[in-house]
Amino acid sequence: MIRSPACILSQVYRAPLPLLLFFSYHCVPSFPVNQASVGDSLLWVTLTGLQSRTAGSTATAGSTSTGSNVYAATANGLSISTDFGVSFVNRTTAQGLGNNNVRGAFASGSNVYAANNGGLSISTDGGVSFVNRTTAQGLGNNLVFGVHVVGSNVYAATNNGLSISTDGGVSFVNRTTAQGLGNDTVYGVYAVGSNVYGATASGLSISTDGGASFVNRTMGDGLGSGTIYGVYVVGSNVYAATSGGLSISTNGGVSFVNRTTAQGLGNDTVRGVYVVGSTVYAATIGGLSISTDAGASFVNRTTGNGLGGNQVYGIFVAGSSIYGGTNGGLSISTDSGVSFVNRTTAQGLGNNAQNGVFAL
Repeated sequence: MIRSPACILSQVYRAPLPLLLFFSYHCVPSFPVNQASVGDSLLWVTLTGLQSRTAGSTATAGSTSTGSNVYAATANGLSISTDFGVSFVNRTTAQGLGNNNVRGAFASGSNVYAANNGGLSISTDGGVSFVNRTTAQGLGNNLVFGVHVVGSNVYAATNNGLSISTDGGVSFVNRTTAQGLGNDTVYGVYAVGSNVYGATASGLSISTDGGASFVNRTMGDGLGSGTIYGVYVVGSNVYAATSGGLSISTNGGVSFVNRTTAQGLGNDTVRGVYVVGSTVYAATIGGLSISTDAGASFVNRTTGNGLGGNQVYGIFVAGSSIYGGTNGGLSISTDSGVSFVNRTTAQGLGNNAQNGVFAL
């Protein structure tokens, strides 16, 4: 989920079509980036692309998190809240992050993972301090768009492959087109058991052997675009956020049907996706689109409903709270997405430009 490398730190990442998910100053390859993308029963927050940043968050399918702990991946640090997003403290390179441009976040217990422009930063003390992993530990590239974690397995979506660790992030092996990835630029990742899904710049790559090898799905299989910004999986249902719509598979990713503005999406460029039961949330660059019929039709939420911006790069749902990472702040809803309140630097966020979000 391409264009020539461009550095953007205080600015949003711009990616030309086709390409994905995600959000701010960074050095990016030539094409659009995102998101999301990002987790199995994990969290996926997002990827990005097209004139925005790339973020990769991962969500946990069917998670029972309450959402009291919120991790906002911003263009200037990882902002952490322990009060449902009312207030935040911001973590930066001063606390060990590899770079202040954070593309995606993931958390499990006291372990916090921040995908950023300078590596994958890992905290074991709730985000108080971090150690940073880079190519020196086996990452394919120090530009990490998204992260997903299942137990001791850590999956990092990088600008040069999908990097996999089986020792909690101490060391990594890197997978590329040589192992079947559609493209070495990976915007998001999700894993369930031995199934690993890589959102790439040239298709959705699926592995059934723990990431040892992949088969790649493209527009020929029904995807709305070759540029995949994020992916989310629930059972045999696979949801791919693309630059040409939200593509849905009910047969494990063998074939897809594509949803667009014709079905109510705010925009065909979808940066991230999250699913709870039959409710599907699509983060688009034209609003947060919500479906209550498994993706058959959508209603779109915008700044008119309280979003901080209409460009939504990350989405996460925990308990009764919906968190939308936008280009103008972190927007939170507690009424099923009917209305939102927006959090900004005034509440402690490192930057109003959000690349992704995760909650626990």
